[in-house]
Amino acid sequence: MRLTTKGRFAVTAMIDLAMRHHSGPVTLAAISARQNISLSYLEQLFGKLRRHELVDSVRGPGGGYTLARHARDISVADIIFAVDEPLDATSCGGKENCDIGRNGHSGKCMTHDLWATLSRKMLEYLDSVSLQDLVDQQRLREWQESGHMRNGRTTIPITPVAADSQAQEPLSV
Repeated sequence: MRLTTKGRFAVTAMIDLAMRHHSGPVTLAAISARQNISLSYLEQLFGKLRRHELVDSVRGPGGGYTLARHARDISVADIIFAVDEPLDATSCGGKENCDIGRNGHSGKCMTHDLWATLSRKMLEYLDSVSLQDLVDQQRLREWQESGHMRNGRTTIPITPVAADSQAQEPLSV
């Protein structure tokens, strides 16, 4: 079992939206350009996200999408389910008819409980991760990549006091 493109793209687009919606509605064209996701695909995904009340659409000039709830109140599981992504590791889709024997009777296969437990654990984990968690992780990563972290330490630029002094190397803490 693996997460398909639909689920991954939906989560990626929602992170992008959550990082920028404070400045007003975000267009799908802008998300498409930043994340390299087809605009028509995003339109399909956002239609489902809107129907599940995770995003709101704003029409007209300056329109686009905003979050319908706080990012801390939207879980990754919410996003995955909104775009109809199955989170089931069983071969039977949870119907317990994965083992059809010679006598024609169906029932659970020998590994059904293993895969059902895995499905439950995945759901628990994805439900425990909020969109805000992912936004915070992304912002930290961007901050680190911008040069504010060196060898795992925060760098603080020091401005010289005297006009004739030379610029100093950033201080690491």
